[in-house]
Amino acid sequence: MKVTPFDAYKSYLGIKNHFTQKKYDYVKYCGKSKASLQSFYKRRDRMWFEKLSRQKSDEEVIDFFVANFVTSTDPSTMWIGEIIKSGDRNYTEWQKRNQSLSYIFKEEMSVFDGEDFNSMIKCSKGKHPPLLKHYLNGSICIESMVILNKILNFSSEYDRILEDPVWETLSLKLKKYESFINISVSKYRELLKNVIL
Repeated sequence: MKVTPFDAYKSYLGIKNHFTQKKYDYVKYCGKSKASLQSFYKRRDRMWFEKLSRQKSDEEVIDFFVANFVTSTDPSTMWIGEIIKSGDRNYTEWQKRNQSLSYIFKEEMSVFDGEDFNSMIKCSKGKHPPLLKHYLNGSICIESMVILNKILNFSSEYDRILEDPVWETLSLKLKKYESFINISVSKYRELLKNVIL
């Protein structure tokens, strides 16, 4: 179903709120935002939303914004100009990752092959665990981190131990992105076991 430019704008605001505000949940509130048609018509980037609405369906618009906020190192500093500039590339890469999620997860978990997996995820005060370092250096993608967190729930321990703005930003992103990663946890748990055991 085609989306109107104003609906695309509301989706943008809803996804932005989802990834930047702790209490707002896009799924729970069905993407509702306080956007008004008057505020939309005052925007200088309105034409871009009009173009986006002609190119993508309702579901694709949501995925497009999710892909871009997830790709950002800090969603709270993301602005529409970045999305206009690199949004299509981010969306294409995000689609590729999601189409081969189990393969990518299995490949990325091979980083831990031959290692003591518990020591790789163990966190101590003031030090990033090896798992987090692998994410930060790009050898593990955000989707694999979300899946691992669904399996192991490591983020609650990291939240308790790490007082670090890098982790705080990533922690919020992991929790918010989880709503958009629909997987069979048991399937991925088995994949993980097969790689690390």
